[in-house]
Order: sequence, then C-alpha cells, then structure tokens
Amino acid sequence: MKLRANGIEIEVDDSGGDGPVVLLIMGLGMQLIAWPQTFVKALVDAGFRVVRHDNRDSGLSQGFDHAGTGNLVWQGVRQRLGLPVRSAYHLQHMADDALGVLDALGVGRAHVVGASMGGMIAQRLAATAPTRVTSLVSIMSSSGARGLPGPRPEVTAALLRRPRKQDEAALVAHSLGLLRLIGSPAYREDEGALAARLGAALRRAYRPAGIVRQLLAIGADADRPAVLARIACPTLVIHGEADPLVPIACGRDTARRIAGAQFIAVPGMGHDVPPQVERILIGHMLPFLRAAQEKITP
Repeated sequence: MKLRANGIEIEVDDSGGDGPVVLLIMGLGMQLIAWPQTFVKALVDAGFRVVRHDNRDSGLSQGFDHAGTGNLVWQGVRQRLGLPVRSAYHLQHMADDALGVLDALGVGRAHVVGASMGGMIAQRLAATAPTRVTSLVSIMSSSGARGLPGPRPEVTAALLRRPRKQDEAALVAHSLGLLRLIGSPAYREDEGALAARLGAALRRAYRPAGIVRQLLAIGADADRPAVLARIACPTLVIHGEADPLVPIACGRDTARRIAGAQFIAVPGMGHDVPPQVERILIGHMLPFLRAAQEKITP
C-alpha cells in the first residue's frame, strides 16, 4: 500500500496485528521484498507486527529523478579528500521517511532493524527520535567513520561495472555476478532460487539512478560517527566475519560507538541473507527483541 510519509509517497507492507512493531529497513537499492518472507513470518509467528517499506528512490516509492545523479566519481574523490559530498538528499531524510511511515500507521514506537544502508538509516532514526525506537538492530552495516576498511578491490570493480545489456536476463546475470562476490562463503544459496528472486525484483522495479543517489547520500553522511553516541536504546549489532563489501571492522566500530551495544560476529557470513544466515539472525534477534520489549512493558 502507498502512504504519504515525510511529504512523499512511500510503498509499505504491514503484516497487521496488535503485537509490538518491528520496522525493517533494507539497504542500497534494495526493495522491501528483499526481506525474505520466511524471515518476516518468523517475526510474526513470534508475536510481532512487521512493517517493511521501500526506501525513497527504490522499489515503488517516490523517485528523485528530477534531481539528477551528479558525478559519482568526482564525489568519491571529494569524500576521500574529506570534502563534503553533494547529494540530492541525506540519510537523515531517509530516517525521517521511516519515522513518517510509523506516523502514517499510527505507531508510537517500534523495534527498528536495518541491513547495510538500512542499518545506517536505522542508526540515525534511533539517534534522532529516541522516544520512538524501542530497540535497534544494525546488520552488516557501518558507523561511516573515516579510516574504516572498504570493499575488496574485486567487489569495488564489480560495483562499478555496468550490465552488458538492459534485458532481464543480462541484468539478472550481472546481479548474480556481484552476489557471488559478496555472498556468504559458508552458506551458498541455490542460484536458481536466487535468480528467480532477482528477476521478480527487476519486474517490480528497476531504478539504477536511484542507487547512485542513495550511494551519494551514504557518502554525504559524514557526521554519523558522532551521532551514534546519542543512541540510548538497547542495541544489537550483527556482522558477518566474511563480509567483503562492508568488512567486519565496520560493525565492530558501530558497536563501539553505541553505549551498551551487543556485538555478534557470524562466522562464514558475507553480505547477504541466505536461508541459513536468516535462521542465525532470527536466533539472535528474537531473544534480544523480547528482552527489549520487556523493559518497556508494564
């Protein structure tokens, strides 16, 4: 369903029910359907109401094509030099979008779970709207601090490589190539099932310019390391030991900057959520969410 949130149109999926709300925020260029249905079902079966949304510029939510994309290479140079990165919007705007989703649904507070860029957005939401966030779970994400390691060279090259063609088969093959590089080495997913999901996502929405704008928003988010100190809610940081896109040092730094945060390193996990990793995440998250909920339940 489409909701008006933070002044723009946001596509939302709401499991319904009267349980405590878990808001799921996905990463760079990813859609709400990237959260596996079995993952959502596990949370619903545990008594939670699960809300997912497409971030701005992705999926079926409002786009910002009128803003253009700018020069990604030049902005990357500016970032490396410590100069401000120019972007059409910032991660704080995306955090405000998520808060607007809660407002539109009449939700007072929620457990906020973010993956990759979604973790960065979730961090900002927890820091800037503390009365609305019951707990924070940041998965395979980063504090954004300068000096942290970046992607492996072959991953960076794959990210910059363009698809050979624009038909569905070529786009799926291109995405599969990247996922082979960043996926969990200990938990390889069946490529047929993965290709089917990628195809379904492409048919739902394909917005490469939105990915560029979101990437620039990440680059422009220079002050988030200092903002993390303001997070006071229970926080769980989960990161794969084998993540070649966002190395585990980024997760460790996130946890270090948030007072009282729990950190869990997952051996063999990369930068994806195959079924085996999904079960590992749920196994860690459910006890954490229940404990955080008990702290606010009379």
